Amino acid sequence: MKADPAKPIVDDDFAFVRSFVRARAGLMLSPEKRYLVESRLGPVCRKLGMPDLSGLVRNLRAGRDRALERAVVEAMMTNETLFFRDGAAFSVVSQSVLPGLIADRAAQRRLRVWCSACSTGQEPYSIAMALDAMADRLAGWQVEIVATDISEEVLERARAGRYSQFEVQRGLPIRQLLQYFRQHGETWEISQRIRDMVRFEPINLIQDFGRLGRFDLILCRNVLIYFDNATKSQILGRLAQSLVTDGALMLGSAETVIGLTDQLVPDKRYKGLYARANGAKAAPLRAAG
Repeated sequence: MKADPAKPIVDDDFAFVRSFVRARAGLMLSPEKRYLVESRLGPVCRKLGMPDLSGLVRNLRAGRDRALERAVVEAMMTNETLFFRDGAAFSVVSQSVLPGLIADRAAQRRLRVWCSACSTGQEPYSIAMALDAMADRLAGWQVEIVATDISEEVLERARAGRYSQFEVQRGLPIRQLLQYFRQHGETWEISQRIRDMVRFEPINLIQDFGRLGRFDLILCRNVLIYFDNATKSQILGRLAQSLVTDGALMLGSAETVIGLTDQLVPDKRYKGLYARANGAKAAPLRAAG
């Protein structure tokens, strides 16, 4: 029989895929997302030589093919990102949060930042460039940027630090492009110095991530929108425990902790910024400007 990866997925198989990606990655797929499953898993069929989506799900149900399981989870992830994403929010981070943290930690001379769900690396590299611009204030400091994602495939791309013309045009100012990137044909490679500032690790947010330690700043932007409320609550609780007492958490503009956890409270100064509810004081900030 001729292979047909484009053949529509049947109801039972669609239900299984929804259950599978929710269990493995916390991803919620509404009944209206059938088209998304078909469009993203069709290429997986072709890549792995499976006849159609029914064959893929049959192998997935068997539970013996770890490579297939990883491929399905990675295919269903939305890896939308860009440099200096959400300009207003990033300005708060680079012009207020980071300078405030640096001033407040002058005695310890240590700063830890975590970019969760980092995708292909644009966010952590944006943080690295922002900190590099403050290098005069960070001489002799121990600065660590940890970037994580569930997808090994996007982490490999992030570590390579190579981006297309389209990708560098999305949010990256020309000054930073010329300062930190070198062109290789149709791609741009970020400098080794900036790459060395970031450590990439595979982390699934619906599982325990306590081994990463505690951070002064955590960015978990535009991630929670893909989870149900119970999963959001669990993740937010663990994020709160991953913050130092006066640390700061930045969420996406469409995300909130309200009604989900009492361990975090909104910062009254900046939308999208949160602090530990039991913190001795709010996260140290400098006036943006």
